[in-house]
Amino acid sequence: MCGIRSGFLSFTASVQEGFEYVKAFFVGNTKKLLAKNEKESSEADLQTAKMQVDATNAAEDTKKRLMSPT
Repeated sequence: MCGIRSGFLSFTASVQEGFEYVKAFFVGNTKKLLAKNEKESSEADLQTAKMQVDATNAAEDTKKRLMSPT
């Protein structure tokens, strides 16, 4: 039973990571479309990448907590 629960929670973390990637994609592209110059466009790209890294790190941290024996 514990294996099923941790598997489900790991899957949930992966799905949440996917949603965060989609959010980063839309936020980044919207800011890029509304950018007035190349600097703002570059900042939008950097923000998108940062949001994706943060989503990955959060999902990995969640999975590590689930897998560690308590």
